[in-house]
Amino acid sequence: MAQGDVTVFDEAKAKMIAGDWASTDNFYCAVMDNTTTPTASTATPVFGDFTEVTAAGSYTANGTNLGALSTLVSEAAGTMTFDSSTNPTWAQDPLNDVDAYWAIIYNFTDAGKDALAFVDLGGPVDMTAGDLTITWSASGIFTIADA
Repeated sequence: MAQGDVTVFDEAKAKMIAGDWASTDNFYCAVMDNTTTPTASTATPVFGDFTEVTAAGSYTANGTNLGALSTLVSEAAGTMTFDSSTNPTWAQDPLNDVDAYWAIIYNFTDAGKDALAFVDLGGPVDMTAGDLTITWSASGIFTIADA
């Protein structure tokens, strides 16, 4: 896996197909350390499976709101695109964490805080040394297309 790669959890694909999430559910992007390394096959991944970096400086607990599911998902010509106009950014701050490794996209509204996907930040990223910005691909955070 390379820095910037987005991986959707296998379990999240099943939840999307099963319609387990409401269109009004809000999805967030939070920064994690390397205590637990996420993998696509992580069984029933939830936000609590991973260790969020310390909420201090410019980083607030739970991360950044990407929007409601209804605004994040679109479909065209048989391809579903999950995308957000919000590129999460945390400004450099001497109180920020110094060991950011992963960003987790998760359902903030859901009681279990189901995890959807993760981003390899190429860590450790020292958030005291510069801004941390995740810029989504122009073609979307991820797509699911017909075979």
